[in-house]
This record gives sequence, C-alpha cells and structure tokens, in this order.
Amino acid sequence: MRVDVLTLFPEMFEGVFGTSILGKAQTKGLVSLNAVNFRNYATNKHNTVDDTPYGGGGGMVLKPDPIFAAVEDVLEKRSKESAAAAAKPPRIILMCPQGETFTQKKAEELVQEDHLIFICGHYEGYDERIREFLVTDEISIGDYVLTGGELPAMVAIDSVARLIPGVLGNETSAVTDSFSTGLLEYPHYTRPPEFRGMKVPDVLLSGHHLNIDAWRREQSLIRTLERRPDMLDTAELTEKERIWLDKLRSEMERTSE
Repeated sequence: MRVDVLTLFPEMFEGVFGTSILGKAQTKGLVSLNAVNFRNYATNKHNTVDDTPYGGGGGMVLKPDPIFAAVEDVLEKRSKESAAAAAKPPRIILMCPQGETFTQKKAEELVQEDHLIFICGHYEGYDERIREFLVTDEISIGDYVLTGGELPAMVAIDSVARLIPGVLGNETSAVTDSFSTGLLEYPHYTRPPEFRGMKVPDVLLSGHHLNIDAWRREQSLIRTLERRPDMLDTAELTEKERIWLDKLRSEMERTSE
C-alpha cells in the first residue's frame, strides 16, 4: 500500500512514520508512507495556500489550486513508478470535522485499497470545489475540532496500516481487536499469575482452550454491555447469548436502583 499525506507540516509525520510499527512496516516494504508539503504547489510569489472567503466572514480558506496540483503530481509520480498500480484510482480522503466518523469498519474498508491520499487542512476550511470535484471520502475522528488535519490523519493511517498482513507480529491481533468482532475485547493477563494478591482467573491457567474461548466470549459480552451497550444492537449474537444478556441487563438495572 502507498499512503501520501498532503500537509503544510510534513515534519509532524517524521516520528510517526519512522518509528514503532509503522517504521517497521516500511522497512519490510509492506507500506510506503509519504508526507507532501502542498505549499510547494502554490503559484504566487509568496507561496500562499489560503485566501479570504468570498462573501465575507472570519478566517481563511484553503485555495483549490495548490491541493489539486499536489494530488495530480502525486498521481503522475505513482503512474511512473507502476503503471499497473496507477490503473486503480486512489481513495482521496479529506480530514474534516464534517466527515463521517472514522470507525474500525472504515479502516477495514480502506485497507483493501492500493493507494490512499490524505488531505490535511488548516484555517477556516476548504474551498468547496475540493470537496465536490477531488476527494472521494471525508473523515472525522470525533465531534471536536483540532488546529489541523495532521493528528486525525495519523490516527486513521495507523489504524489502517496495522491491518495490512504482516504489519503486526501476531496476525490474530487485528482480528480480535475491540470493534473488529462487533464487541469490545476481553480482558488480558500475563505473568506473574499472582501480583500483590491479585490473581489471574483460573480458567486462563487451565490449558483448556474451549473453556478459555467461552470465558473470553462471555467477558467480551459483559464488557460491551457495561461500556458500549449500543454495540450490542448490531453485534452477531446467538439467541442463547441474547437471552443471557437480557437477564444480565435486568440484574444490573435492579442493582443500580
């Protein structure tokens, strides 16, 4: 996978792209991560990429010409590197508070792509022509506003990249993550078996894998009911699990009264 990020602050991505899991993924050749300064595509002598909005109002708006030019240059370079790879259009993603909320499901969708381009904005917003005629997706990481799109892009890229086969050391890790199964993940324990009087559940020390799987499933259900009950509406549950959850929910409600 190739990931290009259009930003005014490419230096923000140096540590993120060069260390930990993402750094190792690049070393292995599993993903190519590139930060592109779209100020380099400004066409005036002052290299400005923003201007005042038509109709008045506060703030500055990102101009369309530098961003269109930057995307076109990235695509041209991609086509020279690999004609086959360039044959499939990239997903061009605008990081924006107005976009759809980023989820694990969206990450699983984007990891199927060969090429992703993220656009990180600043100032008051984007010229609307960028939304209408350039991007394929608009993504937000939550109902709050940051100073720019760089941090949200880092979040999305990390979430997607870890799903690429070979990026994580344990290939089952991404499959059993919270949200991937429709439930929150079960509790984890490691050595020592007892720490300051706090013990690891006996079932995890039993070596009985069917019992361990059953315990983990039950714990995922309990944790989801307690912390994110809304997820249970769309989770794939057996009829037996639904009945058990209804009883557990009733018990919790009686306890809280």
